[in-house]
Amino acid sequence: MAELTAVVHGAAEVATATGELGGDDPAGLRSDAAVAIVDGAVAAVGPTEEVTREYSPENAAYAVDASGRAVIPGYVDSHTHACFAGDRSDEFEAKLRGTTYGELLAGGGGIHRTVRATRAASDDELLGNLLDHLDVMVAHGTTTVEVKSGYGLDTETELRMLDAIDRADDRHPVDVVPTFMGAHAVPREADEPEGRYGEGDPVNADDYVERVVDEQIPAVVDQGVAEFCDVFCDEGAFTVEQSRRVLRAGAERGLTPKVHAEELAHRGGAKLAAEVGAASADHLLHATDEDVAALVDADVTPVLLPGTAFGLGADYADGRGMVDAGAPVAVATDFNPNCHSQSMGFASALACVEMGLTPAEALVACTRNGARALDRPDLGVVREGAPADLAVLDAPSHVHVPYSYGVNRVATVLKEGRPVVGPEWTGEASGDPGDGAERGGGGEPDV
Repeated sequence: MAELTAVVHGAAEVATATGELGGDDPAGLRSDAAVAIVDGAVAAVGPTEEVTREYSPENAAYAVDASGRAVIPGYVDSHTHACFAGDRSDEFEAKLRGTTYGELLAGGGGIHRTVRATRAASDDELLGNLLDHLDVMVAHGTTTVEVKSGYGLDTETELRMLDAIDRADDRHPVDVVPTFMGAHAVPREADEPEGRYGEGDPVNADDYVERVVDEQIPAVVDQGVAEFCDVFCDEGAFTVEQSRRVLRAGAERGLTPKVHAEELAHRGGAKLAAEVGAASADHLLHATDEDVAALVDADVTPVLLPGTAFGLGADYADGRGMVDAGAPVAVATDFNPNCHSQSMGFASALACVEMGLTPAEALVACTRNGARALDRPDLGVVREGAPADLAVLDAPSHVHVPYSYGVNRVATVLKEGRPVVGPEWTGEASGDPGDGAERGGGGEPDV
């Protein structure tokens, strides 16, 4: 028998995120609106009087009075490196004193340092760290997040990272989408097996690509966790030819390509993403108009990561130009040890102030288009039949998210219609805790 899971009613506005970027109403706004949720999916969205006449809040397992508040889709954070160990806050301070990232790398810092810590961490430590990050993300309105491997750079650690990502998906109310990224960097390690990562000369990049193709990808596919295969095609990382080899090897075994492209310099990664039919091309700080046109023609989602430019003090990608060129721009956090923000609200504010998006466009980029970058077209929208992943703001409009930068405006989060953040509902918020080890899912969640 169908269950009336929840009714969210009386909202000052519901942003359905069903409009088009560059259009008159990208956010698809509904005023004085309600959302009815049956069996975890949106059954109706429209004027409160009409929706509640058919779906009475009194009959719902959960009723949320959103009077004077805005309701938006749960954020879809389509690019993170949230599975890692160690801390690099001292490097943030060092960069403020003028140390370059290249100097940190040369001294064994940067990604080398994170790989050492991640290799040394236990499986439970990797899982616990990731769950802690997911707690922060869901408290800020994220209901689906992509998480990459890539801090192992060897078969064993890459598999352990993917296993932690898979276990986190089982344990946490946030949906976690796993990406394999063995081609995140070229290792620096001694020739001896016991050599410490970061010591000795760099491994030959072509030789390492062969390891990724011949050893890591087959093992990852056999494990059966990863959905995507990503590669860092950029200056100091992998060439177009090396990246193409990795992506084609992954695609031949069922892993959908993604590309880190044109972040540090223009090296051809965007056009490679178009060539291989990638789900997304990410970063794009140095992308040209020709690159953007190629992505649009190939139906590749550009994922912009303003937090990275903010943390590096770099120029921002031209989000306004991409939207005007017809690109389905997405925005994500790029949360990682070098870009330590789990907040999609902050990414949204930067997308507006530094990339030229309107608040409504930023909302769509953080929700529906983020889902597009993950091949999940049903997510990131509030429409009939879609999973009821919603965030209720403590503000009357979605505009208050970028307007109130530095402040979390999310008060309540529903995952498939069930509250996982916030006390503002009636009914017994029991959720479905499974074996008792799951985070969130009812009552006062551990966020």
